Formats: sequence, structure tokens, C-alpha cells
Amino acid sequence: MSSLEIPETCGAMLLPDCTLFPHGGLPLRIFEERYRKMLSDSLAGSCFFAIARLVGEETGNPVECVSPVGTIGLVRASREMEDGTSNLLLHGVIRVHFVEWLEGADYPTARIRPIPQIFEPESQTEGALEALREAAEYATAGLPGEVKDAFDAMAAGIDDPAILADVLSQQFIHEPDDRYELLSMESVAARIAWLCSRLNP
Repeated sequence: MSSLEIPETCGAMLLPDCTLFPHGGLPLRIFEERYRKMLSDSLAGSCFFAIARLVGEETGNPVECVSPVGTIGLVRASREMEDGTSNLLLHGVIRVHFVEWLEGADYPTARIRPIPQIFEPESQTEGALEALREAAEYATAGLPGEVKDAFDAMAAGIDDPAILADVLSQQFIHEPDDRYELLSMESVAARIAWLCSRLNP
């Protein structure tokens, strides 16, 4: 993902209480006319669009009803159906701040600023990974053996605490407010502490 060029502006899908984490997957069915146009433009261009958390009823001004931090994602697979709707899988790439919502577009469109995630201090990387993998052990304890083994193997191959924290958040944190709190939390270390506290018994 480090080689991807993030656009300065992108379309955004406004979804009630929905949070997508980087490195997570979100299956979507695109049926609204405005989002059909957004998907068409995305596939013709960078294949990016963002997921923005809609809070309450949608108004004409996204500033009033959309949380300021979201995730830009890459369309990994898309299939258009006979009725014009599409089923797709969006892969989260990086957190973004919605700097400005642009007027006059056919669908919600924002100028965005990527939010890099760096775990510091680097000297505590191994300790953070160990704590997260221990939390994952508790989180996966009730899963079928083959599912747990597959997740453990995947987690063992991740050597960046920020990435592993996002993977755990995507898979095991389900309450909408908690998910958004984790997404918008600036400190990776604070996010890891929150996750370990929540996932450990």
C-alpha cells in the first residue's frame, strides 16, 4: 500500500455509523444513483473512494452530519448486476481527514488529507506486538480451530503495531462509537492500550 498515490480529492460514501479501518475489507452493494456515478468515476480513474461515518440524518451540508475522519479505500473487486446495481469489496488503505466538502458534485466529494500512522517509540515495537497478539488470543478463543489458526498465522506475519491494531479493530470491535473512537484516535500507542484493555478478560 505504500506505493499507492492517494488522490487529493475523492468521492465519499456516507453510511450511518459505519467505520472502515485501514487493512480491513468492506463488502458493499451500490444502488443509489449518486453512488453508481461515484463508482463509475472511481473505476474509470484511481479506483479509490472514501467511507465517511454519517451521524444522524443526512443534510445538504456534510460538515453538519459527517464525522471528520474516515478511511479511503481501494476497490478490489466489483461486479455490476443486470439491474445496474453493483456488488463490490472495498479495501481500507489509510485514514483521511475530510478537509473540505466540495459543492456542485454529483455525489459527496471531499478534499482529503491522509493521516499517517506511526508507532512510537520504535524501541517498544516488539512489546506492543506481543501485547496485541496476546489480546488476539483472547479475542479468537471461541472461534473454530481452523479460523483461529488462520488468523493467528496472519497476525504473526504483521510486524507493524499500527497495522495489527487496525486489523484487530476491524475484526473484533463492533460497537459503532468504539470503532470511530479507535479510528480517530491520534496516538497509535493509545489505540493499542485501548484495544488490549477491551479485548483482554
